[in-house]
Amino acid sequence: MDLDCRSASPCRAGRRLAGVAFMLLASACQPPPAPGWSGYLEGDYVYIAAPVAGALSRLQVQAGEQIERGAPLFTLDASNESAARAQAEALLGSAQAQVANIAKGRRDDELAVTRAQLAQAQAQQALAQVDLRRQQDLHAQGFIAPARLDDVRTALTQADARVAELSAALRVARLPARSDERSAASAQAEAASQAVSQARWREQQTQQTAPVAARVSDTYFREGEWVPAGQPVLALLPAGAVKARFFVPEAEIATLAPGQAVTLHCDGCGAPIAARITLLASEAEYTPPVIYSNAQRAKLVFRVEARPALADAARLRPGQPIEVRAVAAATAGASR
Repeated sequence: MDLDCRSASPCRAGRRLAGVAFMLLASACQPPPAPGWSGYLEGDYVYIAAPVAGALSRLQVQAGEQIERGAPLFTLDASNESAARAQAEALLGSAQAQVANIAKGRRDDELAVTRAQLAQAQAQQALAQVDLRRQQDLHAQGFIAPARLDDVRTALTQADARVAELSAALRVARLPARSDERSAASAQAEAASQAVSQARWREQQTQQTAPVAARVSDTYFREGEWVPAGQPVLALLPAGAVKARFFVPEAEIATLAPGQAVTLHCDGCGAPIAARITLLASEAEYTPPVIYSNAQRAKLVFRVEARPALADAARLRPGQPIEVRAVAAATAGASR
């Protein structure tokens, strides 16, 4: 008599066992799932600050705004810098005038005085020469004593010396200052010129523009607040400046290498996002607790960073938790 397996419990049990065996066999043929590591997304922000301090007179962007390269960002009060520039320019004008002054001789009126004095001395010289000749004739005729002739010769010598003195003074008056004085004046003018350049640079730094096209991530000051020198006023997130940071256990770090492909998985991101490893930390870190022992080597992890393509980076936001998987293992599993 044949048994109906639909009603016989031994047949149903056998079929269930066969199904379980088939599922176990199928699962044994499947490759192990690709290793996954937990992490988060991080942004490489560009923090914009001014090298000078001042009150924030105008904030020209808002958080979340997309801006282009060269777009104005903020302006500080430049009253102090403008005054310093004007002072430096005035000092430069003074130094340049000093250089021009010592490069020339004396003024025409001063030269005219020296020329008049020289003409007077020359007239006295000519008179002394005539008097000497007359006194020599009188001395030859015996009308004057030798002492009188000596006085006349002395007067002529004095007149000659006076003419030579004023002639030299006139030549010196036409000359510029000495080379050392001119060099010193030129150096002062150059120093004043550099001070003007520095003052102009400081004045220009009160207005900051975007160095790259980016999204304004956050602003840290409001208009009217005092901004210290070097303190960031806002943060920019350039396109493609998002990276994945995750931690890999010590036992698995040897399987990774810079340039290796991985995939990023996050909530709401849709399809997995391809990325490539850009950094493997050279030193390990410990997850808490930090007391080292051989039994806690499983807590030893290495920091790894990966960057997605520029087009995919727009889908990601800093701070998102992610899961990272190795592409090689996932691809091998798909091929099987």
